[in-house]
Amino acid sequence: MSKQLRKHQRGITLMGLIFVGGVIGFIGLIAMQAIPSVSEYLAIKKNLKTIVGRNFATVTEIKTQFDGYKHLDDIKSISAKDLVITKTNSKTIIAFEYNKEIAVVEPVYVLIKYKGSTAD
Repeated sequence: MSKQLRKHQRGITLMGLIFVGGVIGFIGLIAMQAIPSVSEYLAIKKNLKTIVGRNFATVTEIKTQFDGYKHLDDIKSISAKDLVITKTNSKTIIAFEYNKEIAVVEPVYVLIKYKGSTAD
């Protein structure tokens, strides 16, 4: 009778449970550190689209406006000098690019490359 019960038993072992828990914990650790970075990226894109919509005439005006938004939204990854501003057919396009490193365990880092433009 006990052979029949063993044959039908299904489930996860303790070692399997520990392994799955560790993988989920590792993914959660990275996600908790990446979410603020993604939020900052989205704030940068939103602010640049707002600035382009206001049709500022000069590059200096655009950069000054971005610095104002930067302090309001607590943006620390880029500054106004990192913006690439071009005009194409009387349309202003602002582009940016930066990298963000997330420390996992001291010699191990996750690198996220952010790149955006108001032309997107």
